[in-house]
Amino acid sequence: MDIRQLVGNDFENGQMQFSAKQANIWTALPGIIQTYDALKMTCTVQPAIQAVLFDANGIPKNTTLPLLVDCPIQFPSGGNCTITFPINPGDECLIVFSSRCIDAWWQSSGVQPQAELRLHDLSDGFVILGYRSVPRVLTNISLTAIQIRSDAGDTFIELNPTTKAVTMTVPGNVNITAPTTTITGDVHITGDVQVDKTLTATTDVIGGGIHLKTHKHGGVTTGSGQTGVPV
Repeated sequence: MDIRQLVGNDFENGQMQFSAKQANIWTALPGIIQTYDALKMTCTVQPAIQAVLFDANGIPKNTTLPLLVDCPIQFPSGGNCTITFPINPGDECLIVFSSRCIDAWWQSSGVQPQAELRLHDLSDGFVILGYRSVPRVLTNISLTAIQIRSDAGDTFIELNPTTKAVTMTVPGNVNITAPTTTITGDVHITGDVQVDKTLTATTDVIGGGIHLKTHKHGGVTTGSGQTGVPV
């Protein structure tokens, strides 16, 4: 039996009241970044889903929600390590709304009392980046490896768990700044190498099949003449 046959109009009225309360409970919405404050790690974001509001005549109208300001940004982080990335206007995101006011926590950290007794409010949004609508999906996503990549896919660092290989593709320059760079294993370089300081080898240097430590010179003469090229 339909429950409405038991409770009559009270059921319909109850459903309407419940729906009205639900309309004021915000859980999560897609959004579009408008501005980013790198010093505060917050952004201003435009909710990408319109609300349905009723005008004075009771006619429903799709209404764009106001900009949400000072929304904390989420970067993958833990153990004193963080992965950061640039954030640009137009980036899509997911806004997750706290069930309670976050103001005191955001300003002071730690465990804090509620600054205001608001629930599931638009003022308490956190921003998670990376969600994308269909027109903005990435192309050429690797199905076999993890990548840190540009959206265009022309610049990436890849770790493949199957081949146990790390691959890096960079159209520009690779710059390493370190007191010492240690590589254990053979190194194969295709292309020119420029060394601006001393190059030290503890075993040998081989160029074109000629060993630096054991090669010999031809055309040797006594006196002030110079030797020939290495043999």
